[in-house]
Amino acid sequence: MTIEKLTPDKVDSYIELRIKQLLEEGASGDTDLRPALLDYCQRHMADGSFIGFIAVEDGRIIATGGLSIVEKPPWFSCPSGKFGILSSMYTLKEYRRQGIAREILKQIADAARAASCGQLQITASDMGTLLYSDFGFVRSNNFMQYKL
Repeated sequence: MTIEKLTPDKVDSYIELRIKQLLEEGASGDTDLRPALLDYCQRHMADGSFIGFIAVEDGRIIATGGLSIVEKPPWFSCPSGKFGILSSMYTLKEYRRQGIAREILKQIADAARAASCGQLQITASDMGTLLYSDFGFVRSNNFMQYKL
């Protein structure tokens, strides 16, 4: 098994695992996200604001993770104003609890540091909370969102 950066030739497989993850987490799946996900990956991989990672075994993608790099006005705990948002952290069921997601998370953290991000953020599923807590993530109680 190897951890690799996502390349354009593997985006379709990455997208399939992203959709599988969303459905497994309870999304309704009533919209075809493939075109929007393909557009996102192509645009943001090209400009460097998205870096995907994949775990590959015998030519098959078995786990994924993504880093979106965002910039906003600096704040005290993030003087660069740049931070990373994790997404698409997913491992196929038969490969879970083997440390694969942790290895992807390490690669993401290294890429975020290299991009001068001051912090990483994620909206974690119940299953992922233990991984992120063990890695050093701390829950923030003031996150809110408003659906447009």
